[in-house]
Amino acid sequence: MPGTLRLRRALSSVLLLALAAACGDRAPRIAAAPDQQIAAPVAAKRPSEITQQGRTRVDNYAWLKDDNWQAVLRDPSVLRSDVRSHLEAELAYYDAMTAGEAGLRERLFEEMRGRIKEDDSSVPAKDGPYEYYVRYREGGEYAIYARTPVGGGTEQILFDGDAEAGDGAFFSVASVDQSSDHALIAYGVDRLGSEYYSMRFRRIADGTELDETIANTDGYVVWSSDSKSVFYVERDDNQRPKRVKRHVLGTDPAADAVVYEEADDGMFVSLAESQSGEYVLIDVANEVTSEVHYVPAGDPSAPPTMIAPRIEHELYSVEHHEDEFLIVTNAGGAVDFKIVRAPIDRPGRESWVDWVPHDPGTMLLEFFPYADYHVRLERRDALPRVVIADYKGNEHEIAFDEGAYDLSLSSGYEYATTLTRLIYESPSQPAQTFDYDMRTRERTLRKTREVPSGHNAELYVVERITARADDGAEIPVTILRLAATLVDGTAPLLLYGYGSYGLATDAVFDANALPIVDRGVIYAIAHVRGGSERGRQWYLDGKLDKKINTFTDFVAAAETLVAGDYTAAKRIVIFGGSAGGMLVGAAANLRPDLFAGVLAAVPFVDVLNTMSDEGLPLTPPEWPEWGDPIRTAEGYEWIAAYSPYDNIRPGVEYPPILATGGLADYRVTYWEPAKWIARLRDEAAGGPFLLRMNMGAGHFGAAARFERLEERAHLYAFALSVLGLTDVEPVKHVP
Repeated sequence: MPGTLRLRRALSSVLLLALAAACGDRAPRIAAAPDQQIAAPVAAKRPSEITQQGRTRVDNYAWLKDDNWQAVLRDPSVLRSDVRSHLEAELAYYDAMTAGEAGLRERLFEEMRGRIKEDDSSVPAKDGPYEYYVRYREGGEYAIYARTPVGGGTEQILFDGDAEAGDGAFFSVASVDQSSDHALIAYGVDRLGSEYYSMRFRRIADGTELDETIANTDGYVVWSSDSKSVFYVERDDNQRPKRVKRHVLGTDPAADAVVYEEADDGMFVSLAESQSGEYVLIDVANEVTSEVHYVPAGDPSAPPTMIAPRIEHELYSVEHHEDEFLIVTNAGGAVDFKIVRAPIDRPGRESWVDWVPHDPGTMLLEFFPYADYHVRLERRDALPRVVIADYKGNEHEIAFDEGAYDLSLSSGYEYATTLTRLIYESPSQPAQTFDYDMRTRERTLRKTREVPSGHNAELYVVERITARADDGAEIPVTILRLAATLVDGTAPLLLYGYGSYGLATDAVFDANALPIVDRGVIYAIAHVRGGSERGRQWYLDGKLDKKINTFTDFVAAAETLVAGDYTAAKRIVIFGGSAGGMLVGAAANLRPDLFAGVLAAVPFVDVLNTMSDEGLPLTPPEWPEWGDPIRTAEGYEWIAAYSPYDNIRPGVEYPPILATGGLADYRVTYWEPAKWIARLRDEAAGGPFLLRMNMGAGHFGAAARFERLEERAHLYAFALSVLGLTDVEPVKHVP
């Protein structure tokens, strides 16, 4: 929903972009080196009988879930010894089975690193007297947050990630936020990977740290106008964001006032600041229902005021302009959202007046109001566009001509400005950052992403085709391939999908994927139902009782690519992460004969058990997405029909599968991929079935930029190995 931060099993860091060329027939090669033979780990069977909704199932691997999992999130060293031994055995098996890929992984890593401008920096964003930006030093793993005076001057380093990281196994920075008076920063740091961030405060002038530390936050704050206090979200022991608190600088965090507390475990809390800077917005939401409260940033001790009470299956988010709130909502059947206006002193539904009408099929993604103009990011038929308008109703559109591309917006810090920032990219074109003058309609190119080792966009072709589902739905498929590739059915192909939570898979440029691309693999994105590429109805048609559409759409996309001679059966590696891991797990159950391999990154595969455990962090808020198998028989039946862990086909030949996990992951807990691989190895034929567990990270893996490349190299090497392409040299680019 526009303007609302929601937790989900999403893997935003995993959005492959790979490619194509005919490479001939090569047999899959996944085998241990001759001197590295090792038996696959055999997880003990400890049957656990579960009776639910009149049905009984037996889970032989439930023991892999440590009963003390909350403590493991905070301190992975307390993991039960038998579980740790099994995960370590899985790692040893993975290492042995992929030992022959070590050289390939190193080459892939070096090629990815060669495409990174190591001393890169973001385009500065003006905020009052300063311009703020993020940069990296050559060889640095973490970002440096800095600023310079507007018009030039000496750089001030606000936070140096490399210096702050220390020698721990994990380090992640959620945010570095300057205060309203530009005298302080607040920063959120996680040193475990479990996304419990500690907030600290620092004076910019001399680097002095304030005494207080606020634990168990989501890593973000909103500053009061006077810079004397901050609002933040506190997570509970189950990692749920439940409370908004206000901290007055210089006081004990234990005495922080509770501004808002949510009683419903099915609703999560997040914070935002209005574009005008005048209001702190408290969003309470799940995927289908929301409620917003506000506090004036200039009166931080004021009690929060509700905009409108929650109504089930109605979403809204709030912005501000002059004496009105501007509200994005799906109320009144506006499936793809509309914008209404309401006076600040009477913001309830009875005062809502339609302002930007609902346009069916055109989904409103983002909305930013400035003093004299407002900006909308919309999507129609899986392509984005930007609309600029004044407050008198005059508007114009910014669009591009490529067959598939991505547009995104950066709202900046300022409100009284005529400039907005947009980023354009496509699977073949590196990102370009523009400042757009909303008054003069002039577009100024501020930056084009550099690819130091060279990038020739003319080597590639970007295409958009349509696959037809069994019920007639038209599924967009984005294709990136080398122009020299023959579309004759001989090329290998990597098929990516996600299809949950209404998240769209955008056609972005991913330099990290080019090494596998340049070895001649066609890359395709299946924009399946469950995402929002074709509007919010596309999402609604891929959830709850219609969730099966997500998986059959994906199979239909694969079959269409075969029928169109882009590839052939058993020449396709499928890839998905998190809820996308559920997608590829379900697709492998439906059509194991169609695929050459499966990449499942932190896969959400034990869906029935997880959604039946209301003590887990994301379970209650996600019943509107999947169904509630505890309280409804229909919810049980929907999930039981596709849950990858529960629908493995005994004795059927499956392709090689690589699953990854993170021990400190609270979104997709470590035991999900561990149980899945154990059961596949016991019940299915084929494989091998491999698990690579990161024992020192969470859902998003390593936070250090070069460590991330190493993780990606493991995935790519596995894909190239099962496709028989380990010795293929990449196409050359001229710098």
